Amino acid sequence: MESDGATSWTTPVSALVAVTGGGFVLVVAAILAQDGPSRLLVGLAAFAVLAMAVLGVRQRPRLTMIPGPAPRLVIGTLTGPKEYPLDRIDRIRMVSYRRLGRKSAMLEVDVQHGDTERLLIFGRWDLGTNPHDVYDALVVNGFASVAES
Repeated sequence: MESDGATSWTTPVSALVAVTGGGFVLVVAAILAQDGPSRLLVGLAAFAVLAMAVLGVRQRPRLTMIPGPAPRLVIGTLTGPKEYPLDRIDRIRMVSYRRLGRKSAMLEVDVQHGDTERLLIFGRWDLGTNPHDVYDALVVNGFASVAES
């Protein structure tokens, strides 16, 4: 999604709709469950899935790159968007983690947030695309260096 030179990456709406639908199916399953423990476990699963959908909607767009005279990254968080100018970004790199028996690419962004340092990790779910493609766009626009990967 691009406007005024800004490029954004976020969880696709279709994925959020599917997760929300799954959450409502679990709510119905919890209501129809015949015994207490089943109702509790399925109800907790429904709550977790619906919470994930709400979190995904609240954090949209997840990552926005704004190049230009004052380049910055805007990160969508639960409490609202946070801006990090280039001088507050310590490092951007690609890493791979083993998850469920396969390697998953993740984009790591180290930023200075107030007086603390934060590590932000973005996967395919957060960005709606391959994290390598996002990293390449960040390199092309001067946010990251190939030597850092």
